[in-house]
Amino acid sequence: MAGLALAVVGAGIGGLTASLALARRGHRVTLIERRTGFTEIGAGLQLSPNASRLLIDLDLGNALRRVVTEPDGVTIRAIASGRDIGAVALGAFMRKRYGAPYWVVHRADLQRILLDAVRSQAAIRLVTGRSVEDVADTAEAASLTLVTANGARETLVADAIIGADGLWSKVRACLGETALPTFGGAIAWRATLERSRAPAELAGNRTGLWLGPHGHVVHYPIAGGKFINIVAIEQNPTPVEGWAAPGQRDTLLAQYSAAAPALRALLAEPSEWLRWSLFDRPVGRTSKGRIALLGDAAHPVLPYLAQGAALAIEDAATLAVLLPADPHRVPGLLDAYAESRRARSDRVQAEARRNGRIYHASPLVAFGRNMVMRQFGPERMTTRYDWLYGFKVGG
Repeated sequence: MAGLALAVVGAGIGGLTASLALARRGHRVTLIERRTGFTEIGAGLQLSPNASRLLIDLDLGNALRRVVTEPDGVTIRAIASGRDIGAVALGAFMRKRYGAPYWVVHRADLQRILLDAVRSQAAIRLVTGRSVEDVADTAEAASLTLVTANGARETLVADAIIGADGLWSKVRACLGETALPTFGGAIAWRATLERSRAPAELAGNRTGLWLGPHGHVVHYPIAGGKFINIVAIEQNPTPVEGWAAPGQRDTLLAQYSAAAPALRALLAEPSEWLRWSLFDRPVGRTSKGRIALLGDAAHPVLPYLAQGAALAIEDAATLAVLLPADPHRVPGLLDAYAESRRARSDRVQAEARRNGRIYHASPLVAFGRNMVMRQFGPERMTTRYDWLYGFKVGG
């Protein structure tokens, strides 16, 4: 039986991965992106083994190995004193335990590799410069009304529609999930820096995690080790607009005025910082009839567990395995897909929220946190996430 005709809305990491995985399963995919280009603002992301193994299964391993970095571990430090609190085992330990690497990558590099793979698939039609105006669903088919920047409209009919259109998903709203995401009072600052410009003690092949009561900082090498990606969290009651609002370095340095010298020096190096606000939302309903969601459209994840991209990649791989060739079975199996992802998505969201509280603990609570991290040691700090990193589709 011929594959389904599918529409995937959103060409971010989740939408690109889903389109590729679905096409490899014999389906015909129209991938719709509201942007007209694919320039990705510089930022890094982490591909833990639950995600990297799925990308390798899609035959992207060789391309990714040319651009990723594989940190040896995570060094956890106190922001104010700079003292080591603990460590997390990555590198060879991760590979041996989970059968896949823990990579860090420039988002633009991952997007380019996925986009090249999508463009090489005859079964995928990429449509840009179109926004979703409306979604309709019947027993026999689903349809999208798309609109261009100049107001031209078109209708696309498909056996199923997959909403991978991010936190402010229009497809999600068409499922009746109209509650807006909630701002949690934190803004993330991001920058990239040539590795040679970083303080020597922070320029090695390790991820740095700095913890304090009013925020935290993460940094790691990307682009094959040429650059360092830096993310700093600022507690702020007022959100910023968009995903790339400019930030003044002096404002961030004032937030971290009491930081250890090495961290202050690292934060002072980048001349350009971009900011985005951290929003949260419970999973809610993620399928209805011939419509389903994946990635941030289904379950935004706060960045305190580094699982936003990974969870979207898991969604894509799971959907590709479960979606049938028979169009009459689509509604039931989309519901099965949504149900199969719910408990895990809930758990990942909850763990990310918990990590945020732990990272920003008050001094008294932080004292106990630091003792536990030291007692655990690097390997146990990793194996407590066996449930997360060991994920396999159908496993």
